[in-house]
Amino acid sequence: MPLPRALSVASAACLLAILLWPQRGDAQIRRCTRPDGEVVFTDRDCADVGGTDRPQPSVHSPTYGGKPWARGCSRSLRALVNEVTAAIESRDVNRLAGVYNWTGMSSRSGYAVLGRLDLIANRPLVGVSAVLPAPQLSVDADGAMVVSGAVRAEDYPGAKIVKRTPVALRVDQTLSNGSTPTRTTFGLRQHMGCWWIVL
Repeated sequence: MPLPRALSVASAACLLAILLWPQRGDAQIRRCTRPDGEVVFTDRDCADVGGTDRPQPSVHSPTYGGKPWARGCSRSLRALVNEVTAAIESRDVNRLAGVYNWTGMSSRSGYAVLGRLDLIANRPLVGVSAVLPAPQLSVDADGAMVVSGAVRAEDYPGAKIVKRTPVALRVDQTLSNGSTPTRTTFGLRQHMGCWWIVL
């Protein structure tokens, strides 16, 4: 074979390999359910891992005009509590993951957290409540007693009461049998002007 023809065949083979090389930007995470009920998160087709695609959102999933519900970040703790509550009541792990602080997390840790969030999102909800810090006593520069935390003013007459921000969200649920109680406590983080949950 003449040298120019060999070079053109090699060039064509290289070009074909580049065109067929999988692109990383096309990866999409899918939630697949295997026949035994196990949930698998993968970037491959569900059939490749022996499962089926996640069913379409139920009538309980929030929609507007037939389009998926879109949200901004939770600018207040009340908005965060409402969002966590709505995500669990609609059994929407993606919505719950939307208020999770993923900053700095590795892929391996991310998959583990997503698995935990999926369990939480699919349990019956009893309630979501803020966890306040324990009361703390201190003295200010003027020598006056300062009390902070979840306290009643009448318990500390004459003290200056300083309200503190909640430090966690407590999610009370039951297991799938509907009677065995279970509890998850999410830590709270502020990032980019929004409130997020962390495990």
